Amino acid sequence: MKIESTVALVTGAGSGLGRASALRLAQAGASVVAVDRDAAGLAALGETISADRLATLTVDVTDAAQVQAGVDAALAKFGALHVAVNCAGVADAAKTLNSKGEPFPLATWDKVIAINLTGTFNVIRLAAAAMARNTPNADGERGVIVNTASGAAWQGQMGQAAYSASKAAVIGLTLPVARDLAEHGIRIVSIAPGLFDTGMVAGMPEKVSRSIIDRMVLFPSRMGQPEEFAHLVGSIVENPYFNATTISLDAGARMTAR
Repeated sequence: MKIESTVALVTGAGSGLGRASALRLAQAGASVVAVDRDAAGLAALGETISADRLATLTVDVTDAAQVQAGVDAALAKFGALHVAVNCAGVADAAKTLNSKGEPFPLATWDKVIAINLTGTFNVIRLAAAAMARNTPNADGERGVIVNTASGAAWQGQMGQAAYSASKAAVIGLTLPVARDLAEHGIRIVSIAPGLFDTGMVAGMPEKVSRSIIDRMVLFPSRMGQPEEFAHLVGSIVENPYFNATTISLDAGARMTAR
C-alpha cells in the first residue's frame, strides 16, 4: 500500500516510537490521527506536521469510546482509515516476590495487561471495522495494522512478568487476527523491538546504559533509534507481502536476567 494519500491512526504518538512513526508516515504523504494520553506530547507533534494533515486527540486505548472517537476523527477529517500503528504501552515492573517476600501487586499486572494487550486489541478491532469499508486497491488491500511487541516476549528480565506476558500475547494474537481479517483485505504485522532510546530508558546514566549495551547488543553496539522503528513501519505498510508475522528489530540483542 502506498503511504501517500493514506490515513493513519497512531497510538502513543506523543513520544518515542509512536511519535517517530507518525512523523515518518506524514513525511511520506499520509494524513495522521495522532492519539495519546499525553496532551503535551501531542501538542509538540502538532508543531512538526501540517495542520491540514494532522488531527490529535487525547485517548486512553483501554477505553472503547475514546478509541472509537479516534477512528471517527479519521473518518470525519480525512474520509477514511487505511493504517493503524499501535505504539501505546507501559513497562511498569515488579518481581513476582520482592526481597521482602511481598507478591507482585495485582493492580500493576492489571494496568500493564490493560494498556499493552487489551488496548492494542481494542484499536485493532475498531480500526479494522473502519478499514473494511474501504475500496480495495489493486492488490485487494483495504488496510494495514502494525503492532508493537517486544524482545521481552521471549527474553523477559527479572521484574518483567506482566510486560513480557503482554507482549507475548501481542505476538500470539497476530496470526489469528490476520486470519480473521484476510477476507477483508487487511494485513497485520507486529514488530518486536529490542533496546531502543525512548522515554522508557530516559534518564538512565550513561555508564549504566553503556554497560547494558555492551552486555546485550550484538551489532551495531548502541540502542535503536525511534526513526529505525518508524522506517520498518513504513516498509510494512508499503510491502503487501508482509502479513501475519512478528519481526524482531533488535541488532541481535540477547537479554540477560537483569
